[in-house]
Order: sequence, then structure tokens, then C-alpha cells
Amino acid sequence: MANQLTPFGKPMLKHWLFDPSYKNLNHGSFGAHPAAVRDAQRAFMDIADGRPDPYIRTYHAEYLNEARAAVAGVLNALKEECVFVKNATTGVATILYNLNFQSGEALVYFEPVYGAVEKGVVSLQEHSDFQSRKVRFEFPIAEDELERWFREVVRKTREEGLKVRAAVFDTIVSNPGCRFPFERFTAICREEGILSVIDGAHGIGHIPLDMQKLQPDFLVSNCHKWLYTPRGCAVLYVPKHNQHFLRSTLPTSWGFISDPSSAETPQSVLKDPNAIKEKTPFEELFEFVATSDDSAYVCVPAALKFRKEVCGGEEAIMSYCIKLANEAADAVASILGTDVLQEPDLKPGETSNMRQCAMMTVRLPIAVADEPVSGALVTVTSKEAPGVYVWIQKTLMSEHETFVPVFPHRSWLWTRLSAQIYLEKSDFEWLGGILRDLCEQVARKAHK
Repeated sequence: MANQLTPFGKPMLKHWLFDPSYKNLNHGSFGAHPAAVRDAQRAFMDIADGRPDPYIRTYHAEYLNEARAAVAGVLNALKEECVFVKNATTGVATILYNLNFQSGEALVYFEPVYGAVEKGVVSLQEHSDFQSRKVRFEFPIAEDELERWFREVVRKTREEGLKVRAAVFDTIVSNPGCRFPFERFTAICREEGILSVIDGAHGIGHIPLDMQKLQPDFLVSNCHKWLYTPRGCAVLYVPKHNQHFLRSTLPTSWGFISDPSSAETPQSVLKDPNAIKEKTPFEELFEFVATSDDSAYVCVPAALKFRKEVCGGEEAIMSYCIKLANEAADAVASILGTDVLQEPDLKPGETSNMRQCAMMTVRLPIAVADEPVSGALVTVTSKEAPGVYVWIQKTLMSEHETFVPVFPHRSWLWTRLSAQIYLEKSDFEWLGGILRDLCEQVARKAHK
């Protein structure tokens, strides 16, 4: 690893693994990691391949301790409160499963919600007798209005005789990409006596997260998206006073903490039964979850080293990406003759909280309605819309060697931009021209 700072933008590309012909404008979906972190991961995998038993039974736990301490430092949390899971979806599912909802209890979540999380709620309800309630809204929305809607859903749910046990919400919404006022809703949940379950899929490495200040009940955040670890790696934060809730991983494995009334559970054969206990049951619960390649977990120190020595540290990375995202969104919107998703009540010169992140959502000039919409380049019906945005996405990949998500929201098609340290404003200006051309092709029915 070069022990000197590299300028952001095109000079930074030398550290990454992208095909030179491909422009990665969708970092937010699957993340990416630099060559230095790839090399660190392969070194761990070589040790595991060369000495399987010593690595799996001993070395991995030691490396895992270092990685947990490192990620805890980023979150301003205790190492004993941080463990790893494969991804944010797994983390949220693990939390909700362990909360063991009962009849008469309810879970509240927000729309738009990440699809896999909502499907997880539906799946859990097929096996548990609890209720779910959705705060239905569309962006853009003022924070005060969103709070009123949330409190109204809570009030009505309680009037039904249900106990609102927990609420799930994002740090940054995936689609449409924008920052969610998670700090505000964490405080509201605390005030209302509701457990806060924060889906921080786009969190660590993207925006500052301080667990001592935020004090959520549960938070999970992908490290492989914005922190530059390999896939899949996510940190699951559970403060000590809530760790009694979590007794099983998904799948249930060697660290399972059985209820006193359950049948006796055999101890892990991977551990010396006479060894001195140095970790809490919560820490041991997530240390070994079946035989799996968990090398991505132990790459956190390497990722943080790269971010510090090559990039200049967390603040430099976040500042560049958020600034670039805003400039890029404005540029693309200008090329398309549209606008950027933000609060509807902003005064001149006022900062948009929704845009305080590195993912921006820009409206395409394609309306989705049954009748022509004034100001739209073209209007397509809701039945036609999937064919349009799928065609745009496929064409971006097949003809232009890039990709950005395109999706419907509030009677328009939109696209989401992801800024990153290896990108520049000119990359998005290039994209804007391509999107304008593709929209014009849709208007001419060339996509059919």
C-alpha cells in the first residue's frame, strides 16, 4: 500500500480493481474494495488454506477481535457491543427474529422500505402472531410532517389495543437515495418506549455514526458498501443492556444461548471446555456461525489503513463524496432539465438534510401516468414503465459500460447517483448526456 495520499478522482483509480473500460457509478448497491484490501483478504485465505484447523479454531478469532475493535472505534462504541454478520439484511432479520414478537405486539416500519427487509417482516409474520404497520408516504416530505405521520400510526396502532414493540428505519434510504432523519426518529422511539432498529445498510464509511451520541437499541451497517471491505461484511451493534434479546444467529449455530427451560444444548466442539472465558455470550454467539468464508470481516483494519494512509481519513472521504454527489446531481438535473429530490419546504440558501449523503436521486423527464403530463419529455403508463426502466438499465450496461438504478417514484422515473473518491464531476456530466439521449430514444419509442 502506498504510504502517501493520493488525490481523489481519476488518480485514485490506480488503487481499485475496476475494468478500465467500465465506469462504476453505482457504488451504493454492492460496494467495492481497493487492491490493498483484496491482498489482505487473500493473505488471510492463504493462511486458512495452509492450516485449516489452526486458522478456524484459533487464528480467526484473534483476527476477529482486532477487526471488532477497529470497527468499534469508527462507531464510537465498545468492542463488546460490535459483532459481524454478512450484510444488513441478515442483521435486521436476526434482530427481528430474536425479539420474539408475541400476539398483541406490533412492528412499525416506513415506506419506501428496502424490499428484502419488508419481505423478511412478511416471512416472520407467517411464523409469528404479531402485527406490522407501515408509515405510508412518498418523498419528498418535510421532516415535521413525517414525524406527525409516524406518531399517528403509533397512536392508531395503540388504539387497536396493540403494543408497538419496535420500529425499523434507515440511515440512508436505498431507493430513492436520500438521507433519512434517523437521529430524530431514534430519539422519538426512545421517548415513546419503542425499540429502534436501524437499517444502516448505507451508513458506516458514508456518514458519521456515533453510538454514544445516537444511542439506538440496535443498528446494523454494511462495511462492504462504503467502508471498502470485501463483500459481505456488516457490523451489528447492540448495546450491552439489549444483548439479552439476542440468543441465536441465523442460522442457529454453536453460540446459541438456550432458554433455561429448553433441552440441554451441547457445547461447541471448537472450543476448549476448560478454557477461561474471556468473552461474553453475545460475543461468542457471532464468532463462529457455521463453516463459512468470513475473511471479509477481518479485513476491516486493512480497509481503515487504506482510508487513512491513502485517502486522508474518514472526514476527507465523506466530505469529498457528499460534495461530489451534490454537484453531480445538480449537473445531471441541469442536463436533463429536471430536478434533484429534496425537501419541499426549503427556503433559499437553506441546506437540504436529505442531500447530506453521497447518494442523490435525480428525476428523469419521463412521467408515469395514464394521461400526458405537462413538462414531461414523454409520458408512459404504469404498465409500460417497467419495460422502459429495464431497457434503460440494460442499455447502460451493454452499450455504455456503466450502470445506475432507474425506478418509478411519485409518478416519474428517477435515477440514483453514487459519488465515490475515484469519481469526478465530469463522470456524471458524461452520464447526464447518455441519460438524456436514452430518454429521447424512449420518446421516439426506440426502446420497443
